[in-house]
Amino acid sequence: MKFRIVMAQLNLLVGDIQGNARRVVESARQARVEQQADLVVFPELTLTGYPPEDLLLRPSLGGRIERALAEITGAGLECSVVVGFPETGDEGLYNALAVIHQGRRIATYHKQRLPNYQVFDEQRYFRAGSGPCLVELFGVRIAFTICEDLWSEFATVQASNAGASLLININASPFHAGKTGERKALLAERCRRGEFPIIYVNLVGGQDELVFDGASLAVDAEGNLRSLAPAFQEGLYPLDIEVEDRDGACKLLPGELAPEAGMEEQIYLALVMGVRDYVDKNGFGGVVLGLSGGIDSALTLAVAVDALGPERVQAVMMPFTFTSDLSRNAAATQAKTLDVDYGVIPIDGLYDAFTAALAEEFAGTGPDVSEQNLQARCRGVLLMAISNKKGLLVLTTGNKSELAVGYATLYGDMAGGFDVLKDVSKTMVYRLARYRNGLEPGTREAIPVEVIERAPSAELAAEQVDADSLPLYEVLDPILERYVERDWSAHRIVEAGFDRETVAWVVRMVDRNEYKRRQGPPGVRLTQKAFGRDRRYPITNAWQPGD
Repeated sequence: MKFRIVMAQLNLLVGDIQGNARRVVESARQARVEQQADLVVFPELTLTGYPPEDLLLRPSLGGRIERALAEITGAGLECSVVVGFPETGDEGLYNALAVIHQGRRIATYHKQRLPNYQVFDEQRYFRAGSGPCLVELFGVRIAFTICEDLWSEFATVQASNAGASLLININASPFHAGKTGERKALLAERCRRGEFPIIYVNLVGGQDELVFDGASLAVDAEGNLRSLAPAFQEGLYPLDIEVEDRDGACKLLPGELAPEAGMEEQIYLALVMGVRDYVDKNGFGGVVLGLSGGIDSALTLAVAVDALGPERVQAVMMPFTFTSDLSRNAAATQAKTLDVDYGVIPIDGLYDAFTAALAEEFAGTGPDVSEQNLQARCRGVLLMAISNKKGLLVLTTGNKSELAVGYATLYGDMAGGFDVLKDVSKTMVYRLARYRNGLEPGTREAIPVEVIERAPSAELAAEQVDADSLPLYEVLDPILERYVERDWSAHRIVEAGFDRETVAWVVRMVDRNEYKRRQGPPGVRLTQKAFGRDRRYPITNAWQPGD
């Protein structure tokens, strides 16, 4: 005997409880008609989307959820479904799933392990459940768990002790680079420990800073990968289960194995999805960005075009005295290659007006970073004016390396609604640019080669290059990775072979520029510790770096 499970890897909208319930009904019907599904499994907190944050505290939440569940149970579905939702109980709110069979809820499970680290804050909202959930369907004893339950071995042991022949785990597991490999290794270990197959269904889509990559998968009792859904792609992915005997033992039959992306491809796809969903889910008609002729804005433009199409992207070159011919020509070339709306607005007049107004305040002083920042702020004013007039979202172009050490201007190049490269180091920016140029061999490069090969410069002063103010990025980025993402002490970084003075400078700059980052726009999270939700440091503090 066989039955078919369909992994519903959906891109849901946080807070759209009614709309998400309709997606469940429509997807279940589609899976039944097109794929002969017997059971359709949806992601964690399907009905609210993830993470719903303080929407979970709204007094009308319970009523909206009950109406959504009633819509699903009353839809006359010809297949069973598993759906995630927040359930209000006598003792509080639970992160729950329901098994709906033949129009009624036959089982409910409450998540037992509530993550409270990195981007997760579930203990703020939910109470922990207790006890396993075991349901016999299609002759098989199926246990159900939710996301974090699987990362602790207890849930597998609990399900095995309860007599499960199959475990289904629903997830809202956000992406970071290399996450698919971590999940595969974890599931293989859990399957061998429980001696049963595990089906892992994950959310897909962008939600503010988070991107969920999908990549739903199934692993057999021996730890072998049997099915892997495409990453960053919404869809319904079927799995066939063979029931082997009357005791309900079962095995997974081979399914689709999507090719796994390399590191640059993973990150690039995450950026594209993050931009697309942030723009579309927030109702913007398109985006505008300052195209400087540098590598960061060039990569941001390519991502925006791939996310939204050229017709929804506007690029503006805002040259000044220090803007090189290389920058002007490269920006124009890229805009033409990518076929975006492109314009040039010189800022000389704006800058002169500002300096004239400030002449008395600046009297008796020489030029310094104040004048450089004025240039960036002139550009920020122009972009925000275009945003207001046309309803376009301003994309900022700062990368993680620059933001870490404060090499950015508040209310200048940091002015905007979404920072595409916020969690991308400068060295990764170059890798991504080369990756993007290799996607369409035989065509003109999406990012001009001269932009990749030139020395990076903000062009805010004569003959300025980044290396005048910063360590080489090949030195800076490994230090930042250890200090920001791994939480190494300055002493430990020095012991790893880095120059003591350089480390001290980097650590000091990271710490003192928290106030800037706190005022910056959100951006796509790509690493295990991004600025924002992951890393929460006080602006005002007297902590001294050291051991």
